[in-house]
Amino acid sequence: MPTQKPIRIVCGLGNPGEEYALTRHNAGFVTVDALAERHGARYWKSQAGCLTTTVRLGDSEIVLAKPQGYMNTSGGPLSKLARELRVRPEEILVVHDEVDLPAGEVRTKFGGGLNAHNGLRSIKAKLGTADFARVRVGIGRPPGKMSVADWALRKLKGNFAEEFQVTCQHAADVVESLL
Repeated sequence: MPTQKPIRIVCGLGNPGEEYALTRHNAGFVTVDALAERHGARYWKSQAGCLTTTVRLGDSEIVLAKPQGYMNTSGGPLSKLARELRVRPEEILVVHDEVDLPAGEVRTKFGGGLNAHNGLRSIKAKLGTADFARVRVGIGRPPGKMSVADWALRKLKGNFAEEFQVTCQHAADVVESLL
């Protein structure tokens, strides 16, 4: 991935609250939680409108962040956190759900289009640029005439929940390989 500076913040996108905990839209939160668990994070604190924890990956300290507003307002807390920590946009990696990727697929991207993702639009608006790294977690398109919102926010159960957890673990692997 052609980032010029090392990543200092890994921000997972999602919606806070138990009703959203195991939904496709929370792929970013689930991935960041997996990273926190793998690297022994024991304490999350409230900082700049995000829940944050710091982990060590190799020689680097990385802030893991979960903005606590809704998805479409993620840019506010993330930009506030970045200013507080003096982190530039190109030092941020955002993990998010992506309907334009088949379920289970994980891809990286730096900058570019936002694919109508309201969380990414908010981040671009608040950072003033789309030049940040991304790990895109495929959730696929909804079946039939179901709306994208209903698909992304539907509570996952059984095999769907297990497959989603596996995908988010894979996304955490991808994040680690980038760092």
